[in-house]
Amino acid sequence: MKVVIFCGGLGLRMRSGVDSAPKPMMTIGDRPVLWHIMRYYAHFGHTEFILCLGFGGTAVKNYFLNYEETVSNDFVMTKGGEHIELLDSDISEWKITFVDTGIDTSIGERLRRVRPFLEDDDAFLANYGDVLTDAPMDKIVDHVMTSDITASLLAVPPQASFHTVEFGTDSRVTGLRSAVDLNVWINGGFFVIKKEIFDVLNEGEDLVGDAFPRLAAMRKLEAIPHHGFWAPMDTLKERSQLEELYRSGKKPWALWSHQVRQQQAQVLDKEPTASPDVPVVVAI
Repeated sequence: MKVVIFCGGLGLRMRSGVDSAPKPMMTIGDRPVLWHIMRYYAHFGHTEFILCLGFGGTAVKNYFLNYEETVSNDFVMTKGGEHIELLDSDISEWKITFVDTGIDTSIGERLRRVRPFLEDDDAFLANYGDVLTDAPMDKIVDHVMTSDITASLLAVPPQASFHTVEFGTDSRVTGLRSAVDLNVWINGGFFVIKKEIFDVLNEGEDLVGDAFPRLAAMRKLEAIPHHGFWAPMDTLKERSQLEELYRSGKKPWALWSHQVRQQQAQVLDKEPTASPDVPVVVAI
C-alpha cells in the first residue's frame, strides 16, 4: 500500500534563527523525522512513498539523492575504504516519488495533486510528516479494508501540558484540569484512506477541515483510538523530548529496532478498551 506524506509546510513554530530546513527534515538522532516515519511504515511492509513537497523540497530531494546507508547501518570496510560491505540496509527496497505540490497549499489540495500516482489503488496511507507512533498499522489497515468506511484517523489523547481553567461569572477560578485528563481525543495524523475520498474533496480544500466532516456526516469516517505511544514534533520543545527518548534508547516508535522489540516483549499488553461513544475532537 502506498504512503502519502505531507512534507511541504513551513513549520514556522519549529524554525529558529536562519534555519531554513523544512520541519520533516529536522533530525532525531542521525536521521530526520521524515526518515523515522518512513521506517515505521516500511516495518509493516509499506515501502512505496509519495512525498508531497513544498517549502524546502530541494532539501528533501538532496537528502535521498545523497543518502548514506552507513550512517544508520553496520558495515565492513576493506581496502582502506575502497570497498564497503553493508550488513543491513534502510532504503534499498523503497520506491520514493517526489512531487512538488506548492508552497501555500492545503493538505487536501496536496493530496489532490498526487492523485495521478494513486489511480490504480483502492486505498492508501497518509501522514502529516511530523508525528510518530507505535500504533499497530497492520491491524488498522486490515480493519479499514474490511469495513465500509472511507477513511480512518488515529485518535490519541492530547499530549500538551496546558491546563483548562474553570471559573464563574465573577472570574474566580473554581478548578484546573490538565488537558491529558480531559475526556477528549485529538487527530493523531495517521490516516488510512480509500479512493472514494476524492468524491468529497474539492479543489483547494483541506482534508480534515473540509472532506472529513462530510465523511462524518455520511458515517464514513472512523476514529481508531490508540492508547500507546504518540508524539508530535511541532515545536523545538517536542523535538528536544524526542531527542531525549532517542538518546536514552527508549524510542518506542522505532518498531524496526531490535532494542525496541526486546522492550516490547517484556511488557504485557494493558491497552484499555475505548468506548465507541467517547467524543473525538479533531485538531486540524
